Amino acid sequence: MHPFTFTISATDRTTAARAGLFATPHGVVPTPLFMPVGTRATVKGVTADQLRDIGAHIVLANTYHLFLRPGAEVVAEAGGLHRFMGWDRPILTDSGGFQVFSLAETVDLTDDGVAFRSILDGTKHFWTPEDNMVVQEALGADIIMQLDQCPPYPAERSFVAEAVRRSAEWAVRCKAAHTRGDQALFGIVQGGVFPDLRAQSVARLVELDFPGYGIGGYSVGEPHDLMLESLAPVTDALPGDRPRYLMGVGNPTTMLEAIGLGVDLFDCVLPTRTARMGTAFSSEGRMNLRNAKYARDLGPLDPGCSCPVCTTYTRAYLRHLVSSKEMLGSTLLSIHNLHLLLDLARRARLAIEAGTFAAFLAEWRTGPGADDY
Repeated sequence: MHPFTFTISATDRTTAARAGLFATPHGVVPTPLFMPVGTRATVKGVTADQLRDIGAHIVLANTYHLFLRPGAEVVAEAGGLHRFMGWDRPILTDSGGFQVFSLAETVDLTDDGVAFRSILDGTKHFWTPEDNMVVQEALGADIIMQLDQCPPYPAERSFVAEAVRRSAEWAVRCKAAHTRGDQALFGIVQGGVFPDLRAQSVARLVELDFPGYGIGGYSVGEPHDLMLESLAPVTDALPGDRPRYLMGVGNPTTMLEAIGLGVDLFDCVLPTRTARMGTAFSSEGRMNLRNAKYARDLGPLDPGCSCPVCTTYTRAYLRHLVSSKEMLGSTLLSIHNLHLLLDLARRARLAIEAGTFAAFLAEWRTGPGADDY
């Protein structure tokens, strides 16, 4: 039996939202679902037990960063990422392509591959799609992503078209080079905000029959409405029996809108990054805990939240931690922000199963916090 199966368990009557189960060697992933990002094999400031406690089913790690430090060979010697980071549930590794193009000061790109310098020590490296597969196979995640070229926004149409062509060709090479049957290799749709280029990218990837598809090239500066407008035909064109993963999206409102368009999986550093800046997500929008109005506020962070932070600590205490630059403040806000997204996806799933997702989405849209994200 193939270790990866995706089953649709429910669909919404008036939107494209669907609930599913994606089986992997390390457990079944219920969708729709938000996936916490553990870039360097750690979700910053949050332990594996804490992640399990708040309902995380799968976490991400990043190939680029782990390739540079500690090195894929070290992770492999430790028994792979699951043993290395003490996480027994599914893991997804991004190819690192986005980081290569966004973090490296100089990139030499050809159809053969990409040359880049390390952000740690400036050493030169060169990745072909085949090299990238070797690294991701050594890391040992359940789901891995093809090496692709992610263009910025705005970008000339001709530049985006080249990225679509090159990414499609690299997808062929990644699939040919990938050898591990216990890993699912996902292709990645590119095309910026150009509907015809997105359609071209989808068509070329679907021919390769990947077990799942990432939708990349968003959250790079494009307007929110333009993103959703160009996303809808992509999800319509992707196979209905494969998981769809919208890469780099962790805004609660955008996540719910994308679920309504048929997206299954999401990831983003936003909840933990904003937590380290002293900002909490809530049902009423973002809360800056540095604000003096919380200094004597003995109420819970978010009265409607059931996470261990909201049921244990007050706004005043959390503000004290943030103002004092205590590490615990970042950890607690990270736990809360992650829980909000995990729970929002869980409630969306329940609404899909109950046939009430359209009403659930409408209620969020008109709620006090929707416009703050």
